[in-house]
Amino acid sequence: MNVINEAGILAISTRLHRLSEQLRKDGAMIYKAFGIDFELKWFPVIFTIYKKETASVVEIANEIGYTHPSTITLLKELEKLKLLAWKKDKNDERKRLFLLTPKGIELVEKMKPVWELVTIVLSEIADNENNLLKAINEAEEKIANQSFYQRAMQLKNSR
Repeated sequence: MNVINEAGILAISTRLHRLSEQLRKDGAMIYKAFGIDFELKWFPVIFTIYKKETASVVEIANEIGYTHPSTITLLKELEKLKLLAWKKDKNDERKRLFLLTPKGIELVEKMKPVWELVTIVLSEIADNENNLLKAINEAEEKIANQSFYQRAMQLKNSR
């Protein structure tokens, strides 16, 4: 066991980052093995629009948990690649609704078998999606109610 693993909960951020980086690296290799030119940073946007069919910048940012500027950067990149397009919202002319282009739909269709494979493999790694995802969901819910920083300051002030 290395020092970071021995640090236990103190190093949770480092360990989650390490796990995330390994999953990203392997995920990129999996897409490449299927002959799909795809960057993992695009996944949350592509998947959200695939599921919702159309979505505004604000809706996408809220769904994926990214800032508005980060979301716009990804949307512009995907537009430039002609994977996404937008149309004006009929109810609010100022709002743009993003949707997959035919090229984007074709990409999603190529990725579906990869998603099925990845779901099976990650379910095995994450113990059938029970333990790891349950723990992540619980942690995210607690942090949404009161941030890590807020909890630390509350404890500091109560001592």
